Amino acid sequence: MASKISAMTSLTVSGRVAQVLSGYLSDIFGVMGNGNAYFLDAAEKQGLRFSPVRHEGAAIAAADAYYRASGRLAAGTTTYGPGYTNALTALAEAVQAQIPAVLVTGDAPSSGARPWDVDQAAIAAGLGAETFTVTREAAGAITQQAVEYALAQRTAVVLAIPYDLAALEAAEEQLPVPAALEVTDDVDGGLERAAELLAGAARPLVLAGRGAHLAGAGPELRELADRLGALTAGTALALNLLQGEGYLGVAGGFGTDTAAGLMGEADVVLVAGASLSQFTMRFGHLIGPDSTVVQIDTALDATHPRVDLFVSADAKAAARGLLRLLDGSVPRVRDAGAWRAEARTRLAEGEAHHPGSAVTPDGRLDPRALAVALDAVLPERRTVVQDGGHFVGWAPMYWRIPRPQDLVMVGTAYQAIGLGLASAVGAARAVEDGRTLVLASGDGGFLMGLSDLESLVGAAASAVVVIYNDAAYGAEIHQYGSQGLTEKPMLIPEVDFSGIARALGAESAVIRSVADLSALKDWIDAGAKGTFVADCRITSTVRAPWLDEWMRASQAAKAAVAG
Repeated sequence: MASKISAMTSLTVSGRVAQVLSGYLSDIFGVMGNGNAYFLDAAEKQGLRFSPVRHEGAAIAAADAYYRASGRLAAGTTTYGPGYTNALTALAEAVQAQIPAVLVTGDAPSSGARPWDVDQAAIAAGLGAETFTVTREAAGAITQQAVEYALAQRTAVVLAIPYDLAALEAAEEQLPVPAALEVTDDVDGGLERAAELLAGAARPLVLAGRGAHLAGAGPELRELADRLGALTAGTALALNLLQGEGYLGVAGGFGTDTAAGLMGEADVVLVAGASLSQFTMRFGHLIGPDSTVVQIDTALDATHPRVDLFVSADAKAAARGLLRLLDGSVPRVRDAGAWRAEARTRLAEGEAHHPGSAVTPDGRLDPRALAVALDAVLPERRTVVQDGGHFVGWAPMYWRIPRPQDLVMVGTAYQAIGLGLASAVGAARAVEDGRTLVLASGDGGFLMGLSDLESLVGAAASAVVVIYNDAAYGAEIHQYGSQGLTEKPMLIPEVDFSGIARALGAESAVIRSVADLSALKDWIDAGAKGTFVADCRITSTVRAPWLDEWMRASQAAKAAVAG
């Protein structure tokens, strides 16, 4: 922390909280209630932009997505009690996904809990979120501590304002000016060994994750891969970060089998800023048994048992260090271009993703063919928000995603659905360069968050909502209906989302065939202003490859336990 001091002038406790937050962020999302009314008044006086949402779960979900789309911090706000508990699923998702966000909430009076109060700090602790409760004496310092913790630990925090303190005058304070978060070139031991392994590899692979994207390590990792003649890939959260010569696309269930086969043949794999989740690893089948795996991550220890050499470091700093070592003391011992040449040939001859079919057993749209057609229609400058559900792979598999921050996948960390609309509100506020916000959602998740379609219509300058409407909870149909379990709880009456959208101020159309996308194209050609909802009636007879993979892994695990 820097030694400079900033003086805090006379304000209420809520005013002090808003004043300190204004030094870190510009946007707040939330629902007003008794517990945060004074805070929202103070936030407006501080010039913070407030975007109202219609369900408290959207408050933190929108702040979460705002960060994912822009890299800038945002806050959500709710009242105490039911407002706070309504936000818990979104708070858990942000914690699990390691997203910095601040939930400003009312809380029980400092004099003691009322009959209707709950222990909000204990609830947050159960989700893995720290709670920072302000006082009159240190409202500014505690607010600053909360924000700095969220940024340093890459997590969501709760900033609680006791109800009886919200409108009282805060004590005068002098706060240290926060130190800028700087990337240093200091790295843990093991980098020289990593450079030796990479230089001696005949078939090196560089796999980047979200940590590499957040560190800004793309240019250094691409240069490193070019020097080595390495193939490159990214997790879904680092899609296209390493795009260029030798790029194989996304690693895991959203990738092609040809690309996965090449990844499995790598003799040395450099994993930069990726945790190697079961989805990225194709449930243990992505990396070959004889591969040497080097992981660079800011974690203290390796995050997967497959890692052979772990280097605790920022991905950007480590990539710089590897480049220096390759320039100097580490000799290169093989032809750097042969591996890429072989990959080009095999990728050209290999199979791409299935393009889908024009005809399905029930006459509804094949979601794969729909995804291909949508990619051709949607504006090239797009930021995609992806809710959780069976359809989750169609966007990263079939749509052009310009940059890693242009794919906001919500719900995957906590295995939740229904956060898509709320997240779209936050991403829409973050998109300020003329891009169109595209939300992909299933009908089940869309119904969960339906109240915030109105919020999106109010917040978005340009948004397209794609609803994969199969009149069912699709993942459950495939996982459990296929086993003979009753499908009655898995089915949803077919909802006319197009009619609902028009009632809330959006333009819309029911899409029953690829030709029906002409209505969306006309809207885009006319300037793509406002919100367009495409109610796409898809078949439930097509199972996504990633879900097939998941189901096989689950069945194998059950068999192993039973055996």
